[in-house]
Amino acid sequence: MTSSSSSKSPRTPKQAFLAKTFHWINIISLMIMITSGLQIYNANPVFGGRGGWEVPDFFLLGGWLAGGRNWHFAAMWFYGLNLLWYGFYVFVTRRWRIRFASTRDLKAFESKNPKRKNYAWHRLIYTAIIPVLLLAILSGLAMYKPAQFYWLSGLFGDWQTLRVVHFFTVPAIVVFTFIHSLFALNVGSFRLIKSMFV
Repeated sequence: MTSSSSSKSPRTPKQAFLAKTFHWINIISLMIMITSGLQIYNANPVFGGRGGWEVPDFFLLGGWLAGGRNWHFAAMWFYGLNLLWYGFYVFVTRRWRIRFASTRDLKAFESKNPKRKNYAWHRLIYTAIIPVLLLAILSGLAMYKPAQFYWLSGLFGDWQTLRVVHFFTVPAIVVFTFIHSLFALNVGSFRLIKSMFV
């Protein structure tokens, strides 16, 4: 007969309510922006012009160009403001000390402790996504209001370069989300991911 302590499954870690809220808004708004962005893409594909490869309708949101733009720009504000509030939250609660890479993580790569290495990689990836997010937002703003933000769009050279840069930030963010989840599984198993959403 096993003891009650050994029969109990490990407890699910507790996450702050605000941290959960930020993650939920991020995922929902990101999915809306990706699917509506692909709808915009189909109206004038980035690669190959109007005769270029198109995304199947199953992955699209908006029904047509104007509908896709409406969804995309509406979700953009939720996504951008949510990231801004999350940055403020991380700063005020001083979570940045454990979220972002530091010189200690470079030393952790030399450690024989696999858990330390996982945490170090996780923080490094978490830090590396910041410039990608900024690039996605800035290039998006430059396309959203090219006349008002002419100085911003001018930094990218021409319109096609701006579109290509904005397009490639999407798979970069998707890959980050996948790796971020993979490291969470590696460090805390499925319980860690579950704790962020329930």
